[in-house]
Amino acid sequence: MTLVVATFYKFVKLPDCAEQRSPLLAYCTQKGIKGTILLAPEGINGTIAGSRTAIDDVLFFLRSDPRLSDLEHRESLAISFPFDRMKVRLKKEIVTLGMPQINPNDQVGTYVNPEDWNALISDPEVVVIDTRNKYEVDIGTFKGAQNPKIQSFRQFPEYVQTHLDPARHKKIAMFCTGGIRCEKASAFMLAQGFQEVYHLKGGILKYLEAVPPDESLWQGECFVFDQRVAIQHRLEMGTHEMCLSCGHPVSSTDKASPQYEEGVSCPHCFHQLTEEKRLRQQAKQRQLKRGER
Repeated sequence: MTLVVATFYKFVKLPDCAEQRSPLLAYCTQKGIKGTILLAPEGINGTIAGSRTAIDDVLFFLRSDPRLSDLEHRESLAISFPFDRMKVRLKKEIVTLGMPQINPNDQVGTYVNPEDWNALISDPEVVVIDTRNKYEVDIGTFKGAQNPKIQSFRQFPEYVQTHLDPARHKKIAMFCTGGIRCEKASAFMLAQGFQEVYHLKGGILKYLEAVPPDESLWQGECFVFDQRVAIQHRLEMGTHEMCLSCGHPVSSTDKASPQYEEGVSCPHCFHQLTEEKRLRQQAKQRQLKRGER
């Protein structure tokens, strides 16, 4: 059966998010949905998978709340569930910058539609920044984009404060997977005094869906936070797999390396792997193999 994978988020004031959790979890479970939805006073953020009918029902359920009536979502397809179960979690932030006072509900940068993105980032006066984590950037990014080389989004403010200057960098264009990190990042940068701050509406996912491959400035694949690992243009399944030891996306080149051992190590974690963990991972892999037979 072909499954629909829906991603969505919205920054909107939800002071009663704790009361919303149980009814939402019960409804999703009843519909056979799997995935994760985050609720916080600043909004909602989720990726869920299920049948066409089930996804439509859950989106209708969410939009029945007047505050979420205009909730936008993006879709892709999967041949198996990319999640193991359904979770609805309460958080302080729906995307963690570590600065709850920075709220896109108060101010946010200028949205740029995917069809207009190429022209913006081709402008030599525009500084293009990939706001994602280093391991995400490693497998794909936009041509000419800066890689902050951060390990988590919490480190983004430090990168801005040490590498960018509102007096020198007049135009900033940012992007991320689905757009949510850029909304928070643009709100932060406006608070730091940057004047022209742009971000890709709908993120990389919307760009890959809307822009034809022969017109695209995207290079590589886009990491996604589920068992699909990565996707390509037209939101088709990518070629990367996940290292079960460190969680880093693994390419076919990585798998050809002598440092790659299925379920045990890859070139990204080989040198940090202790002998104790190597033996533990090898034992887990043997158990998995026995279970498959």
